[in-house]
Amino acid sequence: MLMEDTFDAQQVTGEAAMVFDHLAAQHPEGASIFWIRRMAAIDGEEAALQYWQMTREQTTRGIVEVIHHD
Repeated sequence: MLMEDTFDAQQVTGEAAMVFDHLAAQHPEGASIFWIRRMAAIDGEEAALQYWQMTREQTTRGIVEVIHHD
C-alpha cells in the first residue's frame, strides 16, 4: 500500500491495524501485505508499484487501488 507521508500506523486501531502488521496479516488471512509512505517511493509511485507487482518468480501479482472519500 502506498500511504500518505503523514500516515502513522500506530494510530490505526481495531481490525484495521492488522493490515499494517505484516506477520499478523499473513497468519490468519494468508495475505502478504506491504506498505510504504509516498516519500519512500524513490523513483516515483509508478516505479514502486511496478517493482512490488513482480514476484520473485517474475510473475505479476495483483495490485488494488483503494481511494478514501470523505
